[in-house]
Amino acid sequence: MMVLAQLSDIHLDGGSRADERAARVMAYLEALPTPVDVVLATGDLADHGELDEYRRAAELLKSSSFPVFTCPGNHDRRSAYREALLGVPPSEEPVNEAHHVDGVLFALCDSSVPGKPEGFLSDETLEWLDRELTESEGPAFVCFHHPPVELGIPAVDAMRQFGEERLAAVIERHPRVSALLCGHAHTPAATTFAGRPLLVAPGVTSTTRLFFEPGGARGWADGGPIDHDLPPMLSLHLLHDDGRLTTHHRVVTA
Repeated sequence: MMVLAQLSDIHLDGGSRADERAARVMAYLEALPTPVDVVLATGDLADHGELDEYRRAAELLKSSSFPVFTCPGNHDRRSAYREALLGVPPSEEPVNEAHHVDGVLFALCDSSVPGKPEGFLSDETLEWLDRELTESEGPAFVCFHHPPVELGIPAVDAMRQFGEERLAAVIERHPRVSALLCGHAHTPAATTFAGRPLLVAPGVTSTTRLFFEPGGARGWADGGPIDHDLPPMLSLHLLHDDGRLTTHHRVVTA
């Protein structure tokens, strides 16, 4: 069995609050008696896309116990992300990375659209994804920041991933995709997309209230449906030997 930890929406901003919450989640993972096999951070690592924010992200997410893979979100800026987090020359091209761990493919796609809050997978990214899924064998996880379907959270749905029918066409060609993993919503959620599980990780920096909860119907102009007092959360995905996937969520208290 493979254990994947997924965290999202760290929003490091140079302040102590976001820093402490991200450090708390990583400390929880480091302290597990049996290390997880992979950690996935699905976007919005930085709050302003500044070089110093990514330098701190690189420090916080570094581990000798497990590999950590990342992809950008709408708050991230590609050039600074590449330079300070990945240690490669700055560029405004989509940040797409493929990693293989014990025969499992993790395809991390860049769904960010520079200067906009909503998501979209470029033709270049979809061609890259199709090629990676074709050229490898075994289970695969497709990861990105923006969910490609509505989640019933108006403030989030307005800036979800659009053009999703193009992604669906790629996924439908590759039955080996076990699940799609994303963030952006700041709340744990599970649904389906193109006939596969679509699993949304909770937020580390904050939690989104649902529209039927107190304050959940507020738009961003009114402060958003965000709860900053709830503790950070993360998802734990268990890939069983028979191919089944089970997901658990954990609240990480101080």
